[in-house]
Amino acid sequence: MISVLVADDQDIVRRGLRALIEDEDDLDLVGEAADGLDAVALARRHRPDVVLMDIRMPGVDGLEATRRIGAVSELSHTRVIVLTTFETDAYVLDALRYGASGFLLKDAGPDDILDAIRLVHEGQALLSPSVTRRVVRELLQARSRVLKPHPQLGDLTAREREVVGLVGRGMSNDEIAEELVLSPATARTHVSRAMIKLGARDRAQLVVFAYQSGLVD
Repeated sequence: MISVLVADDQDIVRRGLRALIEDEDDLDLVGEAADGLDAVALARRHRPDVVLMDIRMPGVDGLEATRRIGAVSELSHTRVIVLTTFETDAYVLDALRYGASGFLLKDAGPDDILDAIRLVHEGQALLSPSVTRRVVRELLQARSRVLKPHPQLGDLTAREREVVGLVGRGMSNDEIAEELVLSPATARTHVSRAMIKLGARDRAQLVVFAYQSGLVD
């Protein structure tokens, strides 16, 4: 069972997500929150596998709640999917910085939401290469960029560093394989090994590490 926590200040949205989740045999709704503070408190109490987190909520918003959840060691397994009606670079960027594993528009269909929960629970990033490229472009254009190389960066092989840099540029495994003349399976293996060495929770976090470590230029 995949335990899910829903955080949204709109009752009608919570009801819709509740009905959607409760209708699935492999999903278990463990709590609902109407603001960021409640979301953090319920996450601490129930330790859900996945949190569906609205951005715009009263008091503590969803991005700050995501940051606080990510800072709790006991919630290291918890994955946050940020829900919003606004597909802007700023929201995606902040969601990634604060540890979100996914980004989903509220008008996504029921099947897309269910797929998102399952994919993120499996450790995959719910962030398309096209969105990743836009975010990275925004990061690179920022004047205040400060490099903070990952402490385990030196553990990567030369090929793994190269692969992480390509992940940071928004490339899919198939695109990485084509770029480096590798098989898709080999590309996936390099990505997986790099994630393990860097302690990346998912591919989205690997993008952030690549940017912060200067592997994207």
